[in-house]
Amino acid sequence: MDMIHVRAVSPPDLTDQVEELLSEDPYVLNLIVHRGAARKPDGDAVACDVLTGAANEVLHSLRGLRIDVLGSLVIEPVDMAFPGRTSQRAARRLEPLAGVPVWEQVEARIRSEGKYAPSFYLYLVIAGLIGSVGIVTNSQILIVAAMVVGPEYGAIVAVALGLDSGDRGMVRRGLSALCAGFLLTILVTFLFSLLIRGFGFQSEAFDAGLRPVSNLINTPNFFSVAVATLAGIVGIVSLTEARTSALLGVFISVTTIPAAADISVSTAFASWPEAGGSLVQLLVNIAVLVVVGTAALRGQRAIWRRVGRARSAREA
Repeated sequence: MDMIHVRAVSPPDLTDQVEELLSEDPYVLNLIVHRGAARKPDGDAVACDVLTGAANEVLHSLRGLRIDVLGSLVIEPVDMAFPGRTSQRAARRLEPLAGVPVWEQVEARIRSEGKYAPSFYLYLVIAGLIGSVGIVTNSQILIVAAMVVGPEYGAIVAVALGLDSGDRGMVRRGLSALCAGFLLTILVTFLFSLLIRGFGFQSEAFDAGLRPVSNLINTPNFFSVAVATLAGIVGIVSLTEARTSALLGVFISVTTIPAAADISVSTAFASWPEAGGSLVQLLVNIAVLVVVGTAALRGQRAIWRRVGRARSAREA
């Protein structure tokens, strides 16, 4: 049985409303209220478990009372629960909403990825360097490794959430981090590629013009858009359902880091058409991922709202 655990600190003058709200909800279980027990912030400690299918409505109601502003509100996943008869009956009524995402958790997960510490830029640069080695040695394994190391998808999804929620600050921060990060990556990787060319470290096949890895990256086409679209959909669904394995597959599918690396390598080796193609590939992938991510978030919200309305109509 899927549920979340909610801990709140309620100002004393709001506790009666909070307790009434939670006690009357049939999908709230194990409600505990300790008056005057909380410190930092001071107030009444409230704790309960909420069946996941009803969590969005309960959290929306609590935030409507401004508990998250005047006190505090913490959400924790419940890894294991042994349901009693009451919770089993409630869970059966909620079956159509059994898989609904808890949007506060989803948004918190995305926002945590949208924090651009120095390590974000470090990972991006290192991923570009790994990708450049994969290009000059025609190693697809290293290209995959670069895709996995790159942290750019977190910024892309943060931009999508910002567009979906109308948070211009999040959009601005995400786009700024992507621009600065990729420009830094391209510059450092370009200098590294000049070093490779100067010392002749590139493979003989690459030197002879046999560049299957580079040609795959710097040739944007219909399949580039198709893969980016599918990856964008899977990425949002995996984030909303917290499926790490699927999200890893998205990292390996998106040609962003390899394109940035190929811009640098192609420029260092004076392969200008290839550099231009890689630039187009990079911009197309980022644009498609942002647009698809925004549409997927809005689509999922709309679908689950419709499912919730249908269930409420059946109950009525």
